[in-house]
Amino acid sequence: MASIIEDAKRAAGKTAVDNHYPKDAKYVGIGSGSTIVYVVKAIKESGIDTSNTKYVPTGFQSKQLILSHGLTAIDFDSIPEGTVFDVAFDGADEVDDDLNLIKGGGACLFQEKIVALQAKEFICVADSRKLQSRLLSGWKYIPIEVAPYAAHRVVTALKEIGSIDPAVRLSSAPQPNVPIEGPLKTDQGFYIIDAPFKTLLTKADVAAGQDGSGKDGVWEVEALSQAIKLIPGVLDVGIFSGLTGPQAQAQGGIGGQKPVAAYFGMPDGSVSVRRAA
Repeated sequence: MASIIEDAKRAAGKTAVDNHYPKDAKYVGIGSGSTIVYVVKAIKESGIDTSNTKYVPTGFQSKQLILSHGLTAIDFDSIPEGTVFDVAFDGADEVDDDLNLIKGGGACLFQEKIVALQAKEFICVADSRKLQSRLLSGWKYIPIEVAPYAAHRVVTALKEIGSIDPAVRLSSAPQPNVPIEGPLKTDQGFYIIDAPFKTLLTKADVAAGQDGSGKDGVWEVEALSQAIKLIPGVLDVGIFSGLTGPQAQAQGGIGGQKPVAAYFGMPDGSVSVRRAA
């Protein structure tokens, strides 16, 4: 089974690069997670001249991935003012019918969102296990990056809006005779709170008459994202929704946090593509 999953990731990464990597790219965002390994491999093996391309990582691990493949990494805060990335590739913990994402299982959600918002196109690459009709169907919680000083207050506020036992993520799981190291810290020195909620509704569900306002803990994707971001102490939330890059550009912006397309490696070796409306 493990080899089938890895083959699926490899196929998805290669197809995404084949379809979306600009031959004359100057800046490319590179996300986090196991599937992105195959995106970087596909870029390196494509035969494209990458000597003039700078790759912007979303965290320490993705920076090491870029460097290990002989590519040029540049930190986000080092890019020239006004720079727009040609494309950004990243994975997801879960993807719904509308291409809304849950991200943050690897604790890089804030930087992943910043990189996506700086790109003309954001492309999601995953395996078929991540594809669900609604968010929080398979994946069980929303990762939220919070200031350590406010963590307990944020946990209380999340319970008040319907989260089921939200908790600060620990840096290592408790094991017999092994002490807990304490809260995991992000690259910003912040904590991650993992907040379970009931399965999230899409805008189509709300249009069909379902209540996604948070009553009885039932939320529509974007409504929950906005409600969480209003809690003092929250840096950002691991829900990627709203506009795609082209939609944002049409409104005078740069990029969007929703992908224009998501590529899923399937168990039979094929790749399923879902494009934003």
